[in-house]
Amino acid sequence: MAIPQSFIQELLTRVDIVEVVGRYVQLKKGGANFMGLCPFHGEKSPSFSVSPTKQFFHCFGCGKHGNAVGFLMEHTGVGFVEAVKDLAQQVGLQVPEEDIPPQERARAAEQRQRQNTLNDVLLKASQSYQAQLRLAPKAMDYLKRRGLTGQIAKTFGLGYAPEGWRFLSTVFPDYQSDLLVESGLVIASEADDTAESGKEGKRYDRFRDRIMFPIRNVKGDCIGFGGRVIDQGEPKYLNSPETPVFSKGHELYGLFEARTAIRQAGYVLVTEGYMDVVALAQLGFPQAVATLGTACTPDHVRLLFRFSDTVVFSFDGDAAGRRAARKALEAALPWATDTRTVKFLFLPAEHDPDSFVRAHGPEAFATAIQQATPLSRFLLDSAASGCELDTAEGRARMGSQAQPLWTAMPDGALKRQLLQDLADGIGLEARELAQLWQPKGGRPNLGSATAGWRQQTPPAQPPANVTPPAPRPTRPSAPPPRRPQRKRGLLGRADRVARIVLSTPDAWNWLTNEDHHLLAEEPQPHGLLFAWLESQWLEHGPQPWAVLREAMRGQPFEGLALDLYDSGLELERPEREGNGSEGPESQSPEIELRQLLRRMHIERLKQLETEWAAKAASEPAALAHYRTTQAARMELEQADRPA
Repeated sequence: MAIPQSFIQELLTRVDIVEVVGRYVQLKKGGANFMGLCPFHGEKSPSFSVSPTKQFFHCFGCGKHGNAVGFLMEHTGVGFVEAVKDLAQQVGLQVPEEDIPPQERARAAEQRQRQNTLNDVLLKASQSYQAQLRLAPKAMDYLKRRGLTGQIAKTFGLGYAPEGWRFLSTVFPDYQSDLLVESGLVIASEADDTAESGKEGKRYDRFRDRIMFPIRNVKGDCIGFGGRVIDQGEPKYLNSPETPVFSKGHELYGLFEARTAIRQAGYVLVTEGYMDVVALAQLGFPQAVATLGTACTPDHVRLLFRFSDTVVFSFDGDAAGRRAARKALEAALPWATDTRTVKFLFLPAEHDPDSFVRAHGPEAFATAIQQATPLSRFLLDSAASGCELDTAEGRARMGSQAQPLWTAMPDGALKRQLLQDLADGIGLEARELAQLWQPKGGRPNLGSATAGWRQQTPPAQPPANVTPPAPRPTRPSAPPPRRPQRKRGLLGRADRVARIVLSTPDAWNWLTNEDHHLLAEEPQPHGLLFAWLESQWLEHGPQPWAVLREAMRGQPFEGLALDLYDSGLELERPEREGNGSEGPESQSPEIELRQLLRRMHIERLKQLETEWAAKAASEPAALAHYRTTQAARMELEQADRPA
């Protein structure tokens, strides 16, 4: 969806960034600005500043800065379009949707209104359950036996659903409302077909005599519940059904509460249950989340990587835990790029995370997390599972089990190394294994350790799973989009980065969250292009040029993108970029992209050094920030030098 830049500018003039940020960060007036603890990194003294006059936020500690849209994207993990729509709704603006028919626009508006109404219904139920918890000694005793405090229960909004069949009729005046059924709070049985009086079916509360765990999305909206029995009973956990606002394959319990802790810890810990998340938060591991009674899905993993480049899955060490870990492995493989880390922590069969920490202490659990099994090793173990590797048949079976796992990975150094490791276990040369696994009648797999990097010619037609765009009518009176007048020759770093990510669908996966943030801060129109590409990647994953080209029509950076992609400009460059870059003929796009980003980070750190040096005389803390920034810059420059 193309949002006019003029609308974004109008939106930013309407919203108050102090109010937007203040919903997530406790701010205090400090001179002309407001100050608070940065939500993006751990700190004890406030260095996070919000300017009401400039409508801008900036952290003097970690360097993150931006406007209200950027803050929502960074803090809540939503995409660009969703952040704009969220802010527009808050100030009563309608996001322009000229390319959408009026009927579809009306349906979308009605759907959004329906979802907001359902969120309000669920929030009201959540508040009622919380009030009931204080009146239920049995439920309070259960939580105390599990070692939970009142403060942690408040943080996660824990509540209690009373034993009665129709408690919610005391909360909602219209117990017959369709909203109660649609939100999953009430079950409506079918009417008795044999009755002749036209009686309606019976209604009753879905959750009864259970500890209630409200499930929130990344924006903090209540979208569903998980309920746990207090004594004996089945099922042990009962979740809300699929509704217009809740899909358990796309949501993670505790992610809203864990966002800041995940960034501070540098990783996210994925557990199996609600109680694990709440107990770990109290025991010093607030970066934990849980799947909602279902196996981990690729959408779960994609959501996790919005918040951290390191994901640690924690499972019991029994057979069920191993099966769950295998599902998580399959979900994580498509996102296992060279810049991300995935690990698997297997606890002893007699322990879950809560009991392990209480028995062995937080330090032992932290050590276990550090020593968790990396994805590469678990993939090799999974491929060899049940195979007698001392026989040819067993090694052949390993190859059969390994192929779909390895094929699911994106191309990169990790995938190519794993090909060699798998070949060693199977008893073949890597070249032979690559040939064996290549599609019949096709070229060798791009990920082959022997194939090297070859840039594929852009297809004449979009991929089979992408609907080709409808032919556009020719209008002689409408001129083509204006492209910037660029001289043939040397391209800037931002140009070269843009050209790589536009022409290589997987390139965005090679970058870290910090790289994404740095690119979005580039001067316009490059910054807008990079922010838009990230939003596309978050919402749709890697996309070929044919799809990106159609999606960017009318965007302010359209001309720049066309110019860089297909105008024939050559990526000429100095023989050595910085201190350690090699000539163009010896570089793959991935290596070049990482070198470009490293140099851009160095230049940004140099700029911050200059800013801190200017403030050192008047701000005591500035000198420490200057030294920290200088050390980070020198470390990057050292890595940029040839070995």
